[in-house]
Amino acid sequence: MDMRTNTLTEPLSPSSLLQLIWLASPALPVGGFSYSEGLEAAIDAGLVSNETTAAEWLVQQLHLTLARADLPVIAQALVAWRNGDHARVCALNAWLLQTRETAELRLQTEQMGRSLLELLKTVRPELVEGPARAWASTGSARTDDVPSYPVLFALAASGSGVGARDLLLSYAFGWAENMMQAALKAVPLGQTSGQRILARLSTEIPLAVEHALALHDEDRQAFSPMLAILSSRHETQYSRLFRS
Repeated sequence: MDMRTNTLTEPLSPSSLLQLIWLASPALPVGGFSYSEGLEAAIDAGLVSNETTAAEWLVQQLHLTLARADLPVIAQALVAWRNGDHARVCALNAWLLQTRETAELRLQTEQMGRSLLELLKTVRPELVEGPARAWASTGSARTDDVPSYPVLFALAASGSGVGARDLLLSYAFGWAENMMQAALKAVPLGQTSGQRILARLSTEIPLAVEHALALHDEDRQAFSPMLAILSSRHETQYSRLFRS
């Protein structure tokens, strides 16, 4: 399925725009601030040591992981949630969980997914139906059928008039803000450096989104060996600030 067919071209309504700002906010209580997604291990290994190398690392991660996995899943899940295609939702969720290459990265998407689901149960209970209702009933027990954060992110926007492209821009910018903040703490860097990194990522995000929108099921992939190795090392890293 080509997600460009589901992209709205009309200007966003004020309520839809605010929905995107809300979902992208680092203040969303899902715990994103506590993860570095391997960046802290890259710093420990000497691969990231300053503003330039931090920006380059995050740009590569954007294009090699988000654009090929999380972003296309979100776009496809948005369509599935709106169509009531719960089998498709579950298939996308299972693919994402199965392709997380380390225990840390899987635990991250599970924890953030559960946290967003708990939030939706409070602020948008009408959205919690189908597989989301089943996920909500499992509580904190770990099973093979748990919500992933990208699939729940699509659910959170499914009741609005947001199009796929705008939703992916929102998700990617929220990710960029969290990762920039991780770089500030772990490298460490100053606030101005952080804003330059965010500006660099902002120029790359639209390209990543367009790539993601064009992907079919067979084109999605999760293959980033260096990130997987560093994430595995981070699981036993002696001194660390972040959970991934």
